[in-house]
Amino acid sequence: MLLMPLPLAMSSQLDPASPLRISCCCRWVFKQLYERDLVYRGFKVMPFSTACSTSLSNFEAGLNYKDVDDPAVMVSFPVKSAGNSSAGAALEGSNFVAWTTTPWTLPSNLALCVHPELTYVQVKDPAKGTVYIVAEARLPALPGAVPKPKKDKKKMAAADGAAEPAGFAVLAKFKGAELVGAQYDPLFPYFASHHDAFRVVSDGYVTDDSGTGVVHQAPAFGEDDYRVCLAHGVIAKGEGVPCPIDLNGRFTEQVTDFAGKYVKDADKEIIAHIKAAGRLVDHASLNHSYPFCWRSDTPLIYRAIPSWFVKVESIKERLLANNEVTYWVPSYVKEKRFHNWLEGAHDWAISRSRFWGTPIPIWASDDFEEIRVIGSIEELEQVAGRKVTDLHRHFIDDITIPSSKGKGVLRRIDDVFDCWFESGSMPYGQLHYPFENKELFENNFPADFVAEGLDQTRGWFYTLMVLSTALFDKPAFKNLVCNGLVLAADGKKMSKRLKNYPDPTEVINKYGADALRLYLINSPVVRAETLRFKEEGVFSVVKDVFLPWYNAYRFLVQNVRRWEMEAQERFNPGATQEAAEQLIAAAAAEAEAAAAGQTSSSSVAVLDRWIAAAVRSLTAFVRTEMEGYRLYTVVPRLVSFIDQLTNIYVRYNRKRLKGGKGRADCAACLTTLFQVLLTVTKVMAPFTPFICEAMYQNLRRSLVAAQQQQQNGTAAVEAVPASVHWCDMPPVVQEHEGDARIQASVNRMQAVIEAGRLVREKNNRGLKQPVRKVTVVHPDPDFLADITGELSEYVIGELNTLELDTCSDMLAYAELAAQPEWQLLGKKLGKDMGKVAAAVKALSVDDILGYEKSGSITVAGYELGPGEIKVVRNFKPPAGVAPGDVDAAGDGEVLVVMDLVQQEDLVAQGLAREVVNRYQRLRKKAGLTVTDVVDLYFAPAAAADGQAAAVGELISKIMSAQSAYLKESLGVSVLELSTKPEDRVVIAEEVQSVGGEEFMAVIAAAPGSSAVTAAAKAVQNMSVN
Repeated sequence: MLLMPLPLAMSSQLDPASPLRISCCCRWVFKQLYERDLVYRGFKVMPFSTACSTSLSNFEAGLNYKDVDDPAVMVSFPVKSAGNSSAGAALEGSNFVAWTTTPWTLPSNLALCVHPELTYVQVKDPAKGTVYIVAEARLPALPGAVPKPKKDKKKMAAADGAAEPAGFAVLAKFKGAELVGAQYDPLFPYFASHHDAFRVVSDGYVTDDSGTGVVHQAPAFGEDDYRVCLAHGVIAKGEGVPCPIDLNGRFTEQVTDFAGKYVKDADKEIIAHIKAAGRLVDHASLNHSYPFCWRSDTPLIYRAIPSWFVKVESIKERLLANNEVTYWVPSYVKEKRFHNWLEGAHDWAISRSRFWGTPIPIWASDDFEEIRVIGSIEELEQVAGRKVTDLHRHFIDDITIPSSKGKGVLRRIDDVFDCWFESGSMPYGQLHYPFENKELFENNFPADFVAEGLDQTRGWFYTLMVLSTALFDKPAFKNLVCNGLVLAADGKKMSKRLKNYPDPTEVINKYGADALRLYLINSPVVRAETLRFKEEGVFSVVKDVFLPWYNAYRFLVQNVRRWEMEAQERFNPGATQEAAEQLIAAAAAEAEAAAAGQTSSSSVAVLDRWIAAAVRSLTAFVRTEMEGYRLYTVVPRLVSFIDQLTNIYVRYNRKRLKGGKGRADCAACLTTLFQVLLTVTKVMAPFTPFICEAMYQNLRRSLVAAQQQQQNGTAAVEAVPASVHWCDMPPVVQEHEGDARIQASVNRMQAVIEAGRLVREKNNRGLKQPVRKVTVVHPDPDFLADITGELSEYVIGELNTLELDTCSDMLAYAELAAQPEWQLLGKKLGKDMGKVAAAVKALSVDDILGYEKSGSITVAGYELGPGEIKVVRNFKPPAGVAPGDVDAAGDGEVLVVMDLVQQEDLVAQGLAREVVNRYQRLRKKAGLTVTDVVDLYFAPAAAADGQAAAVGELISKIMSAQSAYLKESLGVSVLELSTKPEDRVVIAEEVQSVGGEEFMAVIAAAPGSSAVTAAAKAVQNMSVN
């Protein structure tokens, strides 16, 4: 089950996505919470606009800041008693000094807050005899506490001999924690009877970079004030908070001295009142940035707003337990970020003062002593006595419920749900549970997985977990993929204003949706990390993944068409697959016979076995990673597989795919490639749905033909799915015997070929120029047997060598050296790494060979095991070989030695390859495909006008001596132009140069053939462009 909307057919009554359906389920969820005593009415401190008489969101509060001057006052709070503070009687007679820029909040003071770890000083003013307590770091801010040095030298001279002010005397020092519990006299009498108030509490939010280090607490007008007073029991959940301010920002009758005054206008009178009471320590003005209402442009205040809460703290242990049974990718988000958030979770304020939203279904009396929660439309219709078709507040707020306690009528409260409450209710809302689909929901809950951004650890992920735990004591999901944020290329947030990102529509139109999907799947964003989006990255997906993949697919299609044309029958992968498997089995038997010392007749289908094993490995890997929700590991493996498919299987099997080894072998090779591409298409369909569907629709034609043929035979078969997205994911097939060896051998073979190419490049010897001999040096006899057996033709062909030899004696061509694997040994050896490394490098050849054989060796007192020493083989030319006649390259494991001596016959063969290359380029230029049948001719470069001329001696020799090779490579013999039949039409001709001699290459075809048509179209396209 996924957390996503279901098809319309799943509901017979309500649209699955309708607000009515979701709102109805939110009501049910809320009533369940209420009936389980998990809901209460409390207060939440929020930005408040007195001009608009409404609360604002934090976002809105940040829209309109201005620099203003506000009064900054220091006020004394005489200690009434030491209470339960550890400082004890030493505090008696002292005055705590608090600082504030909102004097209008002082009439509502209920506590003072200090930092438990800060140092506070008790000082005495010698002039007045008054004792104060402030943070030690803030003592200079207290007027007169620290005398300022005089700057006027004349005044200093006049006052010479007079005693300078000594400042305040330090009587004692305390940690903030020692002050907690001390009681003080209220500043105003309005709330003097408040239970357990007017005492010192502590919290880490207090700082000593401003003020006095003592913060006065008015819980109705500060978010931290409310939190701290609640934590220390000064106020209690669900109880009233002293808030003598009406919705217009004026003092109520509770504050008799300032009743009716607007709070900001009352500052001066409040300060005067404090001064008259002898409690004003200092009065100044502070210019600072202050939030204003973005609508009315009036100052905002923070005010306690009545809110409805879910008791999250009471189910915190169950939340943590349910989090443990979920699986997250990446895991650290669950184990750290989300776990920590749950550990510190507070009760959730779910109400909002808005007009639009899902109304909270509470009907209450004016004094909130009688409450009724409505949990369904049916229940609401019963109390309303009418049909309800819309649950928005302007359709239901007029509904009243008679009181059962004689309190008149119950009316719906004004609040609506926090939108996150609706988000957390979506598993139930999407199925209209429990009103419909009860069995369907209960059989599929929790959902298999959800996916969202990292920011949702405090949003959707959290609300899903809270509500599902409260309702069912289980998480809402089993697995979770957490995404990171996609940023612009410069690392900044994507901005429409800055236009610092490419238009997504243009990216999709340019590269395709699949390329964008794969780019994102292969990025850090699926590991909850940030991604700097770069258009070049999307292009790289097209270049490195899609084009090679598509080229392999196109090559298959071209050669299937050619095979069908030659065989005069429809290509049937279902019919020819059995034959291909028989060939593979035969090749495996031959390999086994060769290993027993017998002679193998051929190396047929060795790469068929290899690519089949690679596909099985790919399928198993993708399924394993997908079951682990590790999307980011799939693309690198796919890129590696496609590289192997195109650069090994297709490249090395071009001759087989073109029928160069007979029709049966060609059918087996085509069928193998067909099945590989079909499997890859199915495996990758979830990642790249569009290109996979396009490929599948074409491949499906052959599957349908196979099905029809089989139905005409014996038993009926299942219909071929009409879409790749209707196909089952390919199952994991058990590894066949020999899979590991053939994959290892082919990987080593590729290493041999790449090393040989490196030798050619280093010695400026092109691939078209053959060499006499290549020797592969490796100690593994199984690998050498594969190289000289089944894989020999590929090594010979790719390295263009006449002879392939092997040698198991590494010392014949190499000098051995040992190097420590620093990354592995560093953690193991620590400070002894240098000593052991030196000893490893000093190992003798016998020691190294012994280590390779046994897998372990003791060096400098440490036993080193497999993989902890790297054995390096450096090339050593054989004795008696002239410099430049031989060279070698390797990867430290396999060494490839190449004979570079050039002779006349080798040069001729190289030039023959150049001739093949010229004709292939001319075919491509003429717009021909592999299915276009043509004749190839050559003539003197000067014979284009028909005048008699002679072909160069070198070209004539190549055409004659290498005729068999040319026919095998080009598919037809290359003949002299004079032998061309009169009915053949010349469709392309061009002067070519090979070995310093020029000749005319000519391509001709029968009139009306596809080749003539293709060539004409190519000419037309060239003229248009």
